[in-house]
Amino acid sequence: MLIAQGGCVVVAVSGKMEGDTMTAPASDVYTFGFHKCRNISSPDDEAANRRVYSGSAPARSVIGLDDNENVREYLVDAKGKQKKSPTLVHQAMRKSLRETPDTFGVLNSGTVIVARQAEVDDKNRKIYLTRASIINGSQTRGELKRYFDQKTADDVAEPSIKFEIIVTTDDDLIAEISISRNFQNDVKPISIAGRRGQLDELEKSIQLVDPSGKLRKSESDLLADDNFVDTEKVIQATFALLPDDLLPPEGMVIDLTSKVFAYSQKTRCLKVFQKLADESDSDMYKAFLGIAPLAWSLYKKWKVHQGFIGTGIRSIERANGQVVEVPDGIIFPIIAAHSVFVYKAEAGWQLGKPDQLSDEEIIGVAKQAYMEIAGHNPQTMGKNKACYTSLMQITSIYAKLLKSMA
Repeated sequence: MLIAQGGCVVVAVSGKMEGDTMTAPASDVYTFGFHKCRNISSPDDEAANRRVYSGSAPARSVIGLDDNENVREYLVDAKGKQKKSPTLVHQAMRKSLRETPDTFGVLNSGTVIVARQAEVDDKNRKIYLTRASIINGSQTRGELKRYFDQKTADDVAEPSIKFEIIVTTDDDLIAEISISRNFQNDVKPISIAGRRGQLDELEKSIQLVDPSGKLRKSESDLLADDNFVDTEKVIQATFALLPDDLLPPEGMVIDLTSKVFAYSQKTRCLKVFQKLADESDSDMYKAFLGIAPLAWSLYKKWKVHQGFIGTGIRSIERANGQVVEVPDGIIFPIIAAHSVFVYKAEAGWQLGKPDQLSDEEIIGVAKQAYMEIAGHNPQTMGKNKACYTSLMQITSIYAKLLKSMA
């Protein structure tokens, strides 16, 4: 049985022709050895000042390349503890490298690389690439590195590998190439949003309340270690807290009066946020960035709220008499109920919950909804509109009192 193996793509940026003098610092230049190399640029490429090269190379040529332009790194060696187990693709590459390294070049779909400049030295069979990065083929490069690390110089065969090098200075095009070339491996939306820069402003917003926090921008980023923040959770919590009178950009349909989707449809929330990020001048996107720190602070507060001690809610995790974790299904209706207190002031978006409404009163209503409506099931509570409505009723009464007093 043949299993399709992962590819590797290299992109070079600038449009330097053969014979051009490289002007980049030496530290930015990568020497890429090859067996055969051809310029396969189309008229469209030439009109856009791009160059595309294709050929075959010794497998070691890709080992030292960065993959910072790729939508994800080598998954078997991802950051932190969330390393992925070798997939069938990884296993197939290992088998061909171990048993028939001479056929690796035809079994593997190759490497795609991007770079800012490229100078081809046909005589010495080298290409000098400026700011080069693999954009498709991190899994291939990772398996090749593993292969060479386990062998000595005397007993290791040198497989060949196909390559494609794209030379361009268009950063947006590089991002789109990276995304498109990885679709066959089911790139997750979080990696696409991160690669397109759609999470950068949201990260700056969250750092207002969590200065050391870094949003997770790739499926290979770790959620817990190294201060990575769960990006999807931030987005979900923010949608739950958005006031329902915010107007979406023209042509977008977003119903903020029902908050159930914020808990139950994580992927939809991310995709809607991506659309908002594309409409960066819209009032809703700007409001989202302003409210996100409030939502994230509120989520973290209720996630470990000690007011749940003694409530008898069985699904709350406890240790040494302390609340360790409250299920999201209980938290999201509470966050959504706070949306009536969100308002815009001169200093930015604020959360003005009145002092008269205590957390204990909110917890009491949440407990009642959890037991009587959700049947002691936090997932049911998070997906049940009646649970949201019951909490919203109590906060709406206080919100109306605040407005009448004002």
